Amino acid sequence: MPINPTRSRIRDRNDPINRPEFLSLNQPLRNSNEARGTLRRPGLLKRQPSQQQQQQPQNVQQEPLENSTEDRRESVKLPEEDCIQLNPSFKGIAMNSLMAIDICMSKRLGVCAYSHSSWGSVRSMVNLLAFTGHGIPWIIGTIICLTRSNTMAGQEVLVNLLLALLLDVMTVAGMQKLVKRKGPWEMTPGLFDYIAMDIYSFPAAHASRAAMVSKFLLSHLVLAVPLRILLVLWAFLAGMSRVLLGRHHLTDVGFGFALGYLHFNLVEMVWLPSNTCQTLISIGKLSWIPL
Repeated sequence: MPINPTRSRIRDRNDPINRPEFLSLNQPLRNSNEARGTLRRPGLLKRQPSQQQQQQPQNVQQEPLENSTEDRRESVKLPEEDCIQLNPSFKGIAMNSLMAIDICMSKRLGVCAYSHSSWGSVRSMVNLLAFTGHGIPWIIGTIICLTRSNTMAGQEVLVNLLLALLLDVMTVAGMQKLVKRKGPWEMTPGLFDYIAMDIYSFPAAHASRAAMVSKFLLSHLVLAVPLRILLVLWAFLAGMSRVLLGRHHLTDVGFGFALGYLHFNLVEMVWLPSNTCQTLISIGKLSWIPL
């Protein structure tokens, strides 16, 4: 008796062994990963061997690529500045903390940095106060006073003051070129700053100059007590005015005060006597005589 094909199909469908979840019972044992894949995609059982055979040459080609990428990663090494120190020293943590505090306080004290700042209305007065600590006016004023001085004692003091000013300008400019620290606020230097080579932030040239000049005048001029107090107050305000204008950090100004005191001590150690000062003055006068 012939078998109806439709009945056999219905019978196969109704047979629980032919269901997808029991299909693995009719297949030979395989790895667990292959068994999971067959349970998820029963319709792709017959295509798996061909796909594995196709993937084998691809894996062979991918292995040299992976080796080349690993070699490139080993050859390309990050600089030490970009690496994170997992175990920093106590000194490094303290220095970074102090620098962060310095930057934060300096930015908060820059109340006259711009015209729209909180103290922008007095920015012109603070600029005038900072100008009194600039190197160019002090050098020009010292040369004018030296040409008009008639006493040998006054000329001796003025020549040594001029040398101290030149020493301060050159030392600060050299240190700023080496450190190249920028100020707390992004500002372009002015014309006098370029002339005096006062471009960067550390150390503060105005603070160094104000400390050196005030100490020099207090040591070599006879002044009344109120004038001495005003001179010290001027030196402090001239240095802090640059912080208010956003030009320098607090540490820059503090180091500038210390550097100015050091310059004064150096000038006192190599103090030029009166005969040497007269020789220098005569050489300077001869250079201006027309031929």
